Amino acid sequence: MEFSSKPKRVRIKWFSLVRITGLFLVLGYHFFQNTYPGGFIGVDVFFAFSGFLITALMIDEFTTGGAFSLAGFYQRRFYRIVPPLILSVLIVVPFTYLVGSDFITGLGKQIAAAFGFVTNYFEIATGGSYENNFIPHLFVHTWSLAVEMHFYIGWGLLVWLFSWLIRILPLNARSQNNFFRFLLGIVSLMVACLSVVAMKNGGQGLKDFSPVYFSTWTHIFPFFFGAFLSTLTGIAHPARLFEQKMAKWSASRAIILMVLGLASLLALTFGIQFKDSFTYPFGMLLSVICACLMILGARILHEQTPTLNEPKIITFIADCSYSVYLYHWPLYVIFAHRMSNGWAAVWTTVLSFLFAAFSYYIVEPLVAGRAAHLFGTRVKGPILTRPLLVLVAGLLVLTGTTVWQSPRMSKLERNLWIGGIYQDVDGINHSKDAVMAQVKPPKKPKQPQKPAGNTHDYREYNKDSLAKKYHLPAGVSIIGDSVTLGTRRYLEPNVADSQVDAEGDRTLDKAYKVLMTQQKNKTLREFVVICVGTNALNDYEEQAKKIINDIEPGHKLVIMTPYDAQATPSWNSSKLAEFEKTLPGKYKWITIADWGKAASEHPDVFKGTDGVHFAGRPAGDHLYAQTVNQGLIEAAKKPAKTK
Repeated sequence: MEFSSKPKRVRIKWFSLVRITGLFLVLGYHFFQNTYPGGFIGVDVFFAFSGFLITALMIDEFTTGGAFSLAGFYQRRFYRIVPPLILSVLIVVPFTYLVGSDFITGLGKQIAAAFGFVTNYFEIATGGSYENNFIPHLFVHTWSLAVEMHFYIGWGLLVWLFSWLIRILPLNARSQNNFFRFLLGIVSLMVACLSVVAMKNGGQGLKDFSPVYFSTWTHIFPFFFGAFLSTLTGIAHPARLFEQKMAKWSASRAIILMVLGLASLLALTFGIQFKDSFTYPFGMLLSVICACLMILGARILHEQTPTLNEPKIITFIADCSYSVYLYHWPLYVIFAHRMSNGWAAVWTTVLSFLFAAFSYYIVEPLVAGRAAHLFGTRVKGPILTRPLLVLVAGLLVLTGTTVWQSPRMSKLERNLWIGGIYQDVDGINHSKDAVMAQVKPPKKPKQPQKPAGNTHDYREYNKDSLAKKYHLPAGVSIIGDSVTLGTRRYLEPNVADSQVDAEGDRTLDKAYKVLMTQQKNKTLREFVVICVGTNALNDYEEQAKKIINDIEPGHKLVIMTPYDAQATPSWNSSKLAEFEKTLPGKYKWITIADWGKAASEHPDVFKGTDGVHFAGRPAGDHLYAQTVNQGLIEAAKKPAKTK
C-alpha cells in the first residue's frame, strides 16, 4: 500500500504504527493463513490510512495556498507508486528461475495488468485469488494498487473540481476553507456508504467473494471513511472542534484508543474468514472502524507527546512498508515451493525489507531528482546513477526474455483441461449406451479386461461380494477432485473396471452430490473410491458422515487421504486425513488408501509443482493408481455395508 504525499509535509508521529499494523496483518495472513484467517483486513487498514492522509494533505494544500494542484498531486503519486512497482517486478523475475515454468504462466499479462493498474479486474476475469488452490499469480497482490490508483485518479479530479468551484464563490478565505472541508466530508461519507451497500448487495448469493473483494467500487469505502475522518481532524490545519477536544485528551487516553483499535483488529484477524458472507461488508467495515480508531489515537498522541521522538526502527519499517508489500507475495510464492513454510516466511521477510530499503532510500530519491540516503550520508550523481542504470538495463533484458519464454498455459492447467475433455467424451458415450439399452436388447457384456501395467487386480480378492444381492453394478466408481482429474487418463485403464468422475475444486459436499446422483441413477458401482479432501472446508466431518450414512448397502467404500506439501496440522485437509483414518475402526466396510503417506514419501514427484498436483508426471500417475489399487485390494477382502 502507498502512503507518501507532498514533500515537506508535517510528519505525524505514531502514524507509523498504523502502517506497521496493516503490513503485519497482511504478512501474517499470507505466511500463516490458517492461523490468521482474517489477516487480509490489513489491506483495509492501509486503504483507510491512505484515504485519511491524502485527503488531509489536500485540505492542507487548499488551506495554505487557496488552491489544489491536480498536476502536482498526480506527479507526486506517480513518483511514489510507479518506480517502486517497476523495480519490484524487475527484481522478482530472476527468482522465478528457482521454480518451474508453471509459475510464470501468463507472466506478460500479469505484468501488463500490474503496470496498467487493472490487476483487480484481471483477477476477476481470470478467477484469481490469494486462496487459489493451484499456483497463484505472482502479482495478484497488486490488485490493491489498482484500487488505490483508481481512488487517487477519481478523488483527485473531484477534489480539484471542488477547489475550482469554491474559489469562484464570493466567500472570504476562511469561509472557503471551511466549505471545502465540509464538502469533502459530506461527499466522502456518501461515497463510503454507497460502496458498503454495493459490497453487501454484490456479495449476496456468492460462494466465491473474489469479485466483490477485488472490485474498485465495492472495495473503495475504506479510503472514503479515512477521508471523512481527515475532514474532522486534519494534520497541519486541524479542524477547530478537533483542536478543542484534543486539548482535553491525555497521552494515556490516546494510547488506550490506539490499543483498543489494535486489539479489535487482532480479534477480527482470528474471527473472520475470506469465504464468510459476514465479511462482506460487515467484517471489513469493522476493520475500517478499528483502523480509524488507531489513526485518531495516533493523531492525538502526536500532539500530546511533543518532546518524545518516534523510535527509528518504527519509522524505518513504516517507510519500507509499501515496497515490502510489493516484494513479499511473489517471493513467498516462490520460496514456499522450495523450502518449508517457516523458512519461506523468514527469507521472504529478510529479502523484502532489504529490497524495500534499497528502493526507498536509494532508487526512489534518485528517480525524483533528489539525493539518495546511503548509510546515513546523502549521495547524488553518476556514482550511483550509472551502476543503477546498468542494473536496470540487465534486469529489463532478463525480464523481457522471461516474459517471451513464459507459457500461455501451465502444465497443470493443460493436463486438467485434457482430462476434462476425456471425461466429457466418456460421459457422452455412457449416456449413449444407456439410451441404446432402452431401445434394443443389450449385447452380452464383455468380460472386463485385466488392468494394464504392474498393478494388482482387486477382483481376485472380492470373494464376499454383495453386489448381486443389492443389484449393484460391478466395478469401481471413483469420485475425485483436480488431482484425480489430472491423472484420469492413466487411472481408468490401470484400475480394473473403473469409471472416474473428477472435477477441480471439488469438496466433500460436492462429492456427496455426485455420489447421490449416481446412486439414484443406479450407476454407482460396488466399490466407491472418494479422492477428495485437499479443498476441505470446516464442515469436513459432517460431510464425511453424510457419505457414510447415505451410501446404500452392498457397497465397499475406499477413502483416499489428501496430500498437500505445504499443509500443516492446523489445515482442514490435515485434520480431515486424521479423521478419515479413524473410520475403518468404526466401519468394517471402509478402507483407507493413504495417499497422504504415499505422496509424502515421494517428494520428487512434486518438485517444481504447487505441492498438490503432479502435472501428469508418469511417476505420479503410477503412484496414484498404485495407491488406489492397494486400497481396493484391502477393501475387497472386507465385508460390504449391510445396513
